[in-house]
Amino acid sequence: MNADKIKCGLTQIIILATLYLLLATCVFAKPVSPASVPVVASNDLIEHAKDYDGKIVSFQGEVIGDIMRRGDFAWINVHDGQNALGIWAKSPLVLPITFTGNYKSTGDIIEAKGIFHRACVEHGGDLDIHADSLTVIKPGHKRTEPFHAGEKKLVFGLIGATVCLLILRLLRRK
Repeated sequence: MNADKIKCGLTQIIILATLYLLLATCVFAKPVSPASVPVVASNDLIEHAKDYDGKIVSFQGEVIGDIMRRGDFAWINVHDGQNALGIWAKSPLVLPITFTGNYKSTGDIIEAKGIFHRACVEHGGDLDIHADSLTVIKPGHKRTEPFHAGEKKLVFGLIGATVCLLILRLLRRK
């Protein structure tokens, strides 16, 4: 066998194995119960965007993804259990956020108050909230997800099937 073909085959196996392992990980954001201040849910904001456009709203949810700093401002995505909305805020407002939701951690639960834009001219027509205040309601935390036996068997079964198919493919080329 040609050394290049073997290298190519091993590379494919490693890539597919990595993809299978990534598929076994799930991220779930949980909805937050409303506090004493009336909070508007994302579904309501989306379905009635014309009614809320230009008005001050309060929105709660888990900070997910990265905090994207843009000069004196920052973007965060907040998921309320149904949808994620973009929040545009001055950089100092996002400093109290310590955890953002991803596969390794549960993000801080925040409440953002600000002006809702159904088609923000400043941000290319995106639906967003320009926050004037941001409060961390519940801090996030790191988490570890157990690797379940069933998932482990599935991953190794798929890797085994991939290896068998790759070997058959290499043998047919001879």
